[in-house]
Amino acid sequence: MTQARVAKLRQSLAELGLEAIVLTNSHNRRYITGFTGSSGYVLVTADRAFLLTDFRYMTQAAEQAAGFEIVEHNAKVMLTVRELLSDLGISRVGFEQNDVTFGTYVAYKSDLGSIELVPTEQVVERLRMYKDAEELRIMREAAKLADDTFAYILTKLKPGVSERAIALEMEMYMRSHGATSSSFDTIVASGERSALPHGVASDRLLGSNEYVKLDFGAYYQGYCSDLTRTVCLGEPTDKHKDIYKIVLEAQMNVLENLKPGMTGREGDALARDIIRKYGYGDHFGHGTGHSLGMQVHEAPRLSPSCDTVLEPGMTMTVEPGIYLPGFGGVRIEDDVVLTESGNERLTFATKEFLVLG
Repeated sequence: MTQARVAKLRQSLAELGLEAIVLTNSHNRRYITGFTGSSGYVLVTADRAFLLTDFRYMTQAAEQAAGFEIVEHNAKVMLTVRELLSDLGISRVGFEQNDVTFGTYVAYKSDLGSIELVPTEQVVERLRMYKDAEELRIMREAAKLADDTFAYILTKLKPGVSERAIALEMEMYMRSHGATSSSFDTIVASGERSALPHGVASDRLLGSNEYVKLDFGAYYQGYCSDLTRTVCLGEPTDKHKDIYKIVLEAQMNVLENLKPGMTGREGDALARDIIRKYGYGDHFGHGTGHSLGMQVHEAPRLSPSCDTVLEPGMTMTVEPGIYLPGFGGVRIEDDVVLTESGNERLTFATKEFLVLG
């Protein structure tokens, strides 16, 4: 699997007119090599592939990074890169400009001497946009774990329990069922705090007759899931019911119509136009979704500013919302993968408007 990815990376390098690239981003390192250690650098040329790491990981790297030459690097890693490139007669090397600070760039440039550093942008990330069968298998399992976590936490939601306690229960459940961690800081936002799109769990106690918004995901075998559900504790008002119904209508319109060939802007409009129709356009201030995979936020996005054309194999969230300060907010989110003719859901937790006693 990693060798197929290396081959695609080499094709990208050829298109850029580069003979080599050094990867410093940890997610890209794992994607290209399969190595899960916390420290390492990847050097790929037209016919050689190296994983450079330190003494701690030499055995692990050899076991995980099949097809790579494992090199124990110098205290200054770019001195080792310079030696390898000089031996190969390569005088220019690409680097990941979005992963390297200016200070680090200056240090790299000094250590590489006459070898030219060439900035590149999103080279591996563009490969990661398209999930292969093995990635989708893992992402389905991560999504199933999120679904199961939602079913579990419904039994814990009751007035008087803190948002923070609910978040802890969710994260403990995910970890005890195979997750490395949560995909991001778990959002539990109740009552008026549910109007905060990213209301990370606080010490607020759940009350009665109010929304509880739960946005969470499992980081599982290197991949993320991302699920949002909104429920009501106690008796909902008509307004609670109406807002939920509008958001669900908007979300279902995306799920039923999102397909390859659309731009991210057009996908976003599938939800945004419905929310605007009901007069709540000013209360939906974020994009309808984003890609996810090894990171919870990847490209492309479903947003008014994204003109990227969606293609099969891309995985997306679909998460419209309405947020009313002083009252509360609703978001409903699922993960999907784009197929040849449409999309396939990865998450299946109930979206019935649940009213919990």
